[in-house]
Amino acid sequence: MTILPRLFLAAAIALPMALPAAPAAAWGQTGHRVIAQIAQDQLSGHTRAHVEQILGEEGLPEASTWADEQRSDPALFWQETANPWHYVTLPTGRAAAELEHPPEGDAATALDRFTATLRDPAASAEDKALALRFSVHIVSDLHMPLHVGRPGDRGGNDFRITWFNEPQNLHWLWDTGLIASQRLSYSEYAQRLEDHISATEVLQWWDPRPETWMDESAALRERIYPATGPEAGMGTRELPVRLSYEYGFEWTSTMERRLKQGGIRTAAYLEWVFAGVEPGPG
Repeated sequence: MTILPRLFLAAAIALPMALPAAPAAAWGQTGHRVIAQIAQDQLSGHTRAHVEQILGEEGLPEASTWADEQRSDPALFWQETANPWHYVTLPTGRAAAELEHPPEGDAATALDRFTATLRDPAASAEDKALALRFSVHIVSDLHMPLHVGRPGDRGGNDFRITWFNEPQNLHWLWDTGLIASQRLSYSEYAQRLEDHISATEVLQWWDPRPETWMDESAALRERIYPATGPEAGMGTRELPVRLSYEYGFEWTSTMERRLKQGGIRTAAYLEWVFAGVEPGPG
């Protein structure tokens, strides 16, 4: 495990006073953009051209947060239809290949649908743009352990904690708190992480299969919930769990590994999607 910089300690103390509680959105704005920037830097010229043809001057970092930003739209599509497309529910001990998808769909079924749209020469420019923006977002989401949630606690949103004595929940800590503790812009953070991705890691992580990402997240999910109850020295009080320096020290390097893997897998996914796809009209 890497040793965290001393800046983490000071930043973590100030963090709760600087950030309000945020709604559930995997990785938050900064995390999604970090992943998308890493992915954009990994794209081949062929795939980059497809992306630019669909998005124009809008880069992947900007596109990556669009699906969360649209959740404020009161339209029925965003409030109900698209809401389940940000996560999957995978019971403990179940492999992603065995996942039973709900009738309303989830992140995995939505990604399949968007892949088909991106490969469809008859799809409209508007539909392709929606598909690409949402796909980049979903790949990122599936690398956040709590967006491959276990039944019953809404991806850690119902697991109450205090973060340096401020009321929060475990989902917030993973999508926003640990990342914000670094006090870096998304471009600074992406560059710092990219500087520590080896060629061997790129080759090992280059996998466009969602089942791989989901199985990894589910396995990690089982480890990141803090212990509760008497065995954790908490007597009969279960929640909230008090977290501060120790939890940040233990899990920040793992969180950063998921950001790096998410960037590499987003690139791998896009390369796979656009392989053999004919360019659209100029």
